[in-house]
Amino acid sequence: MTAISSLQSIHKKGIFGDHHKQNQKDLTQISEIKNLNIINIVKYKKSRVELENIDIDGLKISKENSKVSSNTKTRILWIGPDSWLVISKNENILGILNKSCGDKNFAITDISHSRSIIQIKGACSKEILKKGCPLNFYNFDKDNCAGSVFHGINIVVDLIDNNPDTFNILTLRSFGESFYHHITDASLEFGYVGL
Repeated sequence: MTAISSLQSIHKKGIFGDHHKQNQKDLTQISEIKNLNIINIVKYKKSRVELENIDIDGLKISKENSKVSSNTKTRILWIGPDSWLVISKNENILGILNKSCGDKNFAITDISHSRSIIQIKGACSKEILKKGCPLNFYNFDKDNCAGSVFHGINIVVDLIDNNPDTFNILTLRSFGESFYHHITDASLEFGYVGL
């Protein structure tokens, strides 16, 4: 069975907004990221396991506020005390998590089909996000993440690269269409490419 994207009939490809006097390679790129596994893991209060002893796809779990551990296939986002999102291209990540973390120490929940991910890439990305999100993006650096809102829609912001600024923004699937319209509307001033 093939998963149907929440933006399948909404996301448009092409060049939009005020792009006429700009080089196309300098425009912000907006795309939907699909086919990722998104797993929420939460450490139980009674758990005695040490996070330093856990290895997930070659990564350690960050205990530091708003930090991301990452490699080429997997990203582990700190989203709250004893709570993380594991986002991975690895098809067996759920099995890895069950083996590494165990259900006696962690609640492990696959939320892959309940989220939409939109990627915003380009020099104007922070300016676009500032139009609807109260986070201070000047303090954001590569491998930082934070939960916030964009025009009242709950999001998780993950800065995956800063050359150029590349953000993966996660939202609930049911809000995917509204979020997409808000983010593309905020991008019109700068011009953008839908990929």
